Amino acid sequence: MARPVTLFTGQWADLTLDVISQKASQWGYDGIELPCWGDHFHVQKALSDPGYCKGRHELLGKYGLKCWAISNHLVGQLVLDLNDARTDDWVPAQVRGDAKKKTEWAIQEMKDTARAAQKLGVKVVNGFTGSSIWHLFYSFPPVPDSVIADGFKLFADRWNPILDVFRECGVKFALEVHPTEIAFDLYTAQRALEAIGRRPEFGFNFDPSHFHWQMVDPVEFIRAFPDRIYHVHVKDAARTLDGRSGILASHLNFGDPRRGWDFRSPGRGQVNFEEIARALNAIGYDGPLSVEWEDCGMDREYGAAEAARFVKEKMGFKSAGRLFDTAFSEGQGK
Repeated sequence: MARPVTLFTGQWADLTLDVISQKASQWGYDGIELPCWGDHFHVQKALSDPGYCKGRHELLGKYGLKCWAISNHLVGQLVLDLNDARTDDWVPAQVRGDAKKKTEWAIQEMKDTARAAQKLGVKVVNGFTGSSIWHLFYSFPPVPDSVIADGFKLFADRWNPILDVFRECGVKFALEVHPTEIAFDLYTAQRALEAIGRRPEFGFNFDPSHFHWQMVDPVEFIRAFPDRIYHVHVKDAARTLDGRSGILASHLNFGDPRRGWDFRSPGRGQVNFEEIARALNAIGYDGPLSVEWEDCGMDREYGAAEAARFVKEKMGFKSAGRLFDTAFSEGQGK
């Protein structure tokens, strides 16, 4: 079976799951990667309502869709983030404005996310970890090595108890390697794995768009972590450097044409998805190819429909499983 093509509906949470599922089915998707916000998937309902998870599957099944993974990026971010007022809308009213309470709530909610995934019957939770040291990526004022080491230690201290629950539930956590996370490129991903003793519950949600704008080769990331690619996002990006703005983007928001880079609909940017498909074939990845659609310059329904076709056409091929000239010897003596 070809790798399923799914739609991550995190950016579609303004629509009900019923509405976006109907659209996704019409666009040709095989399934939905459920975000734990909007009405798409609710962690606490999954734990408290015996019929909730069955109902989610039935809703998706009504449109011929399946679910292979859920995602809880927003809550995961709070585990290590500095937790200022920007994230108050992501948390219950009783913990808003209190960084310590937000962290404690997020740790418990991520543990419950593993339990909810188990009830839903999926094996992967995608998300963020946050980072207490991301703001130190430029070492001035000078940053001692010990401060960075302390940041990775804090990651291990806070995430190991969460990952213990993931292990108990038979579920894996896939970090989307991304700016503002403990791992944002290849070397920080290596260090994150080392910080937690390379425990198998922790791996990566591979998203090439975040590597491209940093000028990191996405294929090299796949080759570096062949046993840790637990899920794949299909998202494109384009560097639009014109000598005025750089890759740090000048505090200009997404969609501003003055930026040095921006996200694009799959196939409309500069990511080489064919080489990525070949690298995924080489490591034997057979999980979902999940479109995370972000493009400020395109109508999202047009883009999501086009993206489904693009992924199936450009990334749907399997490895040959044999050398192309094997037939030369197989045909001898017949």
